[in-house]
Amino acid sequence: MLARQPTVGSSRPTLYTLPFWLLCISNFLFSASFSMMIPELPGYLKQIGGQDYLGWVIALFTLTAGLSRPFSGKITDTVGRVPVMAFGSVVCFICGLLYPFLITVAGFLTLRLVHGFSTGTKPTGTSAYVADVVPADRRGEAMGALGLFTATGMSLGPVIGSFLVNNASMNTMFYTSSGFALLSIGILLRLPETLENPQPFRFNLLRLQKDEWFDWGVRWPFFVQLLASFASGAVITLAPALSESVGVANKGWFFAVYTLASLLVRLTLSKSSDRYGRVPVLIGANVILAVSLVMLSMTDSIALFYASAILYGMAWGMNSPTVQAWTVDLSDDATRGRAVATTYIALEAGIGIGALAAGWFYTHMPDSALQTAFGLSAALATVGVIFLFWVKGKTFNV
Repeated sequence: MLARQPTVGSSRPTLYTLPFWLLCISNFLFSASFSMMIPELPGYLKQIGGQDYLGWVIALFTLTAGLSRPFSGKITDTVGRVPVMAFGSVVCFICGLLYPFLITVAGFLTLRLVHGFSTGTKPTGTSAYVADVVPADRRGEAMGALGLFTATGMSLGPVIGSFLVNNASMNTMFYTSSGFALLSIGILLRLPETLENPQPFRFNLLRLQKDEWFDWGVRWPFFVQLLASFASGAVITLAPALSESVGVANKGWFFAVYTLASLLVRLTLSKSSDRYGRVPVLIGANVILAVSLVMLSMTDSIALFYASAILYGMAWGMNSPTVQAWTVDLSDDATRGRAVATTYIALEAGIGIGALAAGWFYTHMPDSALQTAFGLSAALATVGVIFLFWVKGKTFNV
């Protein structure tokens, strides 16, 4: 495992090492790779005759991401952090090359299913790697710093994707996505492994025991993440339609604005959960999330459109690093990958269910789909706030 050397002239351990920065850059490239497709895929699916499967664009992606989490958690804890991260980037690279050739609805949906393995593996290894190389009392700060690069990739990716589609072609966007993933792989191969005594990969490692599917010790962040993530599925699915309804031509701008707001929050408040506790910060994040979703349900102008995006991004800028840090706090060192994977299962499950629900509303209730989907998301975020107040009254490390 990498040694945490003290900074010269300081008693505090170094946080921003070269491996940490390499990991951040790799995360930027990875997040930009898959996110640049998000605003254009619903329209692409309609073009090839799959308008009835709009909700499946995200749902299938998150299905395999969620199903692969327990396996990626075990491999992270046995084979190593770096191989798991590299596998996720390789999947993105290959899928980007295949989208132009699988142009039937069935082929497209199958590829979305495969593409989900990317986010089902790389973030698990990434979170475990960060926890290995940073001191425990600076985990929130470290997750926030890593999140800056992830948010930047998530911000620029959709804008780049829509720009390429509008000014070149859909296939150009797919190949560019693949190129970003390839660069991410190259950086990962320069990272030293941090798992002590890694094992060679064996297929029997994919046989999971009952207690390896879910880490009960992180059930509280799991539930909070599940409730909040429903909103992400709804927003990812319906933001392109919302953009059209208010006259915003580049469908990536909503994603860019909210991820830039998320980035700003991470820059200014990354240490807040280390200082004030995980649960108090999550309460504030979920309150802001609920307010942003109520605003989205009422959006009928460009001004309200962008104001909602800003608040939504602020909420996730506080939520994501805090949930990850809380998960690591509650985990055991030997099963850290499993714990991280458990919380990510909640993320994927929430996004997938939210995307399916939003797609169903859009198909069967077109006149009120946005209000219904965003209103329901706000209600679930509010349930999360109530639950967090309950947790705050318990004796957990919060």
